[in-house]
Amino acid sequence: MELVHFMVNFFREGGFFLYPLAAIFVIGVAIAIERFIYLTNETTQNRRLWAQVVPLINSGNFKQVVAITSKSKASIATVLNYGIARLASARRRDDVEKAMDESLLEIIPRAEKRTHYLSALANIGMLTGLLGTVIGLIAAFASIAQANPAEKASLLAASISVAMNNTASGLFVAITLLLAHMFLEAKTTKMIDSLEIASVKFMNSVVERRQDVEVGNDDLAAPQPRGRAAHGMA
Repeated sequence: MELVHFMVNFFREGGFFLYPLAAIFVIGVAIAIERFIYLTNETTQNRRLWAQVVPLINSGNFKQVVAITSKSKASIATVLNYGIARLASARRRDDVEKAMDESLLEIIPRAEKRTHYLSALANIGMLTGLLGTVIGLIAAFASIAQANPAEKASLLAASISVAMNNTASGLFVAITLLLAHMFLEAKTTKMIDSLEIASVKFMNSVVERRQDVEVGNDDLAAPQPRGRAAHGMA
């Protein structure tokens, strides 16, 4: 109850600019929570799907991989679908890598969506608090100039309280939203890096399997001794 009473008095004494600051803070926190939930779910789905398809990729069962990834909305499913689709028509590793990089161009904007708003809202919140502080100080000096000497001290204290409340609120909003922005940026970068690592592992597995197939074909194509020469070697 004391906290609620303090918050009510804080807003009552803080003046008009605390209300837009509160709105900025609520919007920023809502964006941060939504992005955190999205990135957490996406990371969990990527890990679960990757663990499921790794044995299939290592065994070269790409049809089963496509059957699994086509039913998933995870980011790693999009990357693998692009790569496997290009495998059917491309023989060079660079072509497949370009296709998988193209899939990242589709995924990265979704992962970074709305996160940049947090830094903008933090700056707006700080400037709004600064504006409230300046308005409070202007009101303080204006009230002192027109007030009776006996009332100047109380009016000055009230106006400075308004100014400091705006300063503190602006700094609180800015610091909170900037920290959320930094955390989400790091989480987004980590998820994108994991997708790039998965694509490299996928390509390495494909190249190794192609090399094994080519070596096997060379062994089958090697000339065998025939006729008397064969019996002589025996």
